[in-house]
Amino acid sequence: MPTAVPPNRLLPALLSVLGALAPLAAHARALLPEDWYRFRDLSDLRIAPDGSALAYLVTSYDRQSDESRGALWLTDWAGRESVQLTRGESVAEPRFSADGRYLSFLSARPAGNTTQLWLRDRRGGKPRQLSHCDGEITDYAWSPDGRHLVVVMHPIEARPPQPIVIDSYLFTNTHTFLIPQRRAHLYLLDVGDGACHALVTDPERADSSPAFSPDGRQIAYVSQGTQTPRVAGIDEIDVVPAAVGAKPRRLASTWTPAEGQRLAWSPDGSLVAFLQGDDPKADLGMLHLAVVEVASGQVRDLSAGLDRSTVSPQFTPDGRSLLFAVEDDGLQYPARLTLESGAVERLAGATVVTEIATAAGHTAVLASDDRSPFEVYALEAGKLRPLTSHNQALFAQLSLGSVTDISFRSRDGTEIRGQIVKPPDYVPGRRYPTIVWMHGGPDGQDDHSLLLEGYGPTLDRQLFATHGYVVLSINYRGSTGRGADFARSINRDWGHKEVEDLLAGVDYAVGQGIADPARLGIGGWSYGGVLTDCVIASDTRFKAAISGAGSGNELASYGTDPWVVSFDAELGPPWRNTELWLKLSYPFLHADRITTPTLFIHGANDFNVPISGSEQLYQALKSLGVPAQLVVYPGEGHVLDRPSFLVDLYRRYLEWMDSHLAEKP
Repeated sequence: MPTAVPPNRLLPALLSVLGALAPLAAHARALLPEDWYRFRDLSDLRIAPDGSALAYLVTSYDRQSDESRGALWLTDWAGRESVQLTRGESVAEPRFSADGRYLSFLSARPAGNTTQLWLRDRRGGKPRQLSHCDGEITDYAWSPDGRHLVVVMHPIEARPPQPIVIDSYLFTNTHTFLIPQRRAHLYLLDVGDGACHALVTDPERADSSPAFSPDGRQIAYVSQGTQTPRVAGIDEIDVVPAAVGAKPRRLASTWTPAEGQRLAWSPDGSLVAFLQGDDPKADLGMLHLAVVEVASGQVRDLSAGLDRSTVSPQFTPDGRSLLFAVEDDGLQYPARLTLESGAVERLAGATVVTEIATAAGHTAVLASDDRSPFEVYALEAGKLRPLTSHNQALFAQLSLGSVTDISFRSRDGTEIRGQIVKPPDYVPGRRYPTIVWMHGGPDGQDDHSLLLEGYGPTLDRQLFATHGYVVLSINYRGSTGRGADFARSINRDWGHKEVEDLLAGVDYAVGQGIADPARLGIGGWSYGGVLTDCVIASDTRFKAAISGAGSGNELASYGTDPWVVSFDAELGPPWRNTELWLKLSYPFLHADRITTPTLFIHGANDFNVPISGSEQLYQALKSLGVPAQLVVYPGEGHVLDRPSFLVDLYRRYLEWMDSHLAEKP
């Protein structure tokens, strides 16, 4: 079992970065909501075939246009220079061409056009449009010879809008309705003339995540059906010859509880690596690393003995190993698994890695720690060498709170772990207003990254800490950083053990002389919002609560969100297990137990947790005379995107807590 490295044992390379980012005492200040306009979020890391350069996206939050925009950047392996390659309209999904000469990306430019594939010569010049397809392209992959691409394309909706006709068991995902007219399919794009030719177009299935075999003759991809309970929620790993009219062949099937399947071919083309979930009845959100033999379809679970969730798998150039990231007890470290022996080697220490890119003996990662957001690093001999510093100017001005690990016993004796974030000017022996801030999921964990990535980039903990609050981040039971049994322990029993764990964390902070028992707040987003509703319906000690994108009435949410597959598998349908569904809906059905002033926040277009989840409990509290407020962000989904809304959200966070937890030090 992996062993967590204490956060104070930082790598020398990270120490040098922290030194560069350390705030100057004379100018140190708190994190402000308006800092969103200066913050930069890095993602989509790619490496050139020869390992000489790295491409990545930098998302900025533009005040003038009130848009979040992704720009393509390039840095050399030495880290001497980072260059912005695109401006204006947002871009996505960067890729190097097979020969490394070109960088491709997706963009809807000029504004208002459909999303198409664009190409830019690394040596200079303006981007040029490569595709002129009839639909919206959302993903793609280069062929090894550079002559073709396989693209994932959605049909363009008819104008004016037509009635939405639904006849499948699973009819929505986290973004939209799932109907045949909107399902994505695979097309072959000829680089020479830009023509698109249909490759896989089964109207009852949706296709994604294509990857060319090393010889360019086959394409592996993910196919998903929605029509019946038997096929819904299953990732079917298929392979199809890279020729129009070819028939696909099934390689493997897996339950994948989260969006984020990743396929990778071995260099010799004999294996395809993928992420394999557990039984949907458990719905753990834990993903194992697996490979399937292309010839036989035999599947091998590589990380079953690891008992941790894995991220971002890819083969090493010699094909003998796989590189990936391991989610482990507040960290997420890069690792190497040797195929022959199954041995797992940890490649770096106390860090949180979300993406890995490797080529020609060079490996780079996106990494973060307690005091620096995600940047690009070279991974060399167990050390991280910084290659970018997009947020250095901003964070050099800030005085951040300290983050340390905590461990305590829950009501039944179970050991619970997490982190505590203290204000920058924390004085031992003084009690502070304290906020329990919870991660979503429940599959997932609070970790030692400055920028928690559960549902979009968030700086919640440091926002509160730099304004005088102690923040408790508790990895309650159901979290995935401590193995399957820990995650599975809340099966069919939501809102019970998690609440006991959270309250035990508060008791710990009070017992340590840190938390002021008279000034306690609680909040979170998504399942963190769900748990907020559960806690305030179970305990009256909290003086303020923030329930973001949550729900207190599971029974009423049945059939309104994309989770019916896992709900039916784990709980059974409400008409069969009515008492269980009523039990899980206790925050709403026992709203008369709630006395905590609560701020409910939701995106109006949230398909993941529909807004009715907040509306119902808000209405209940208003009917009961409990102070409550409902804030709705129009046009937003489960994750807020509009910069002015993000700034507004952070202002409301602080104002709500400040108004109810007065007399901060």
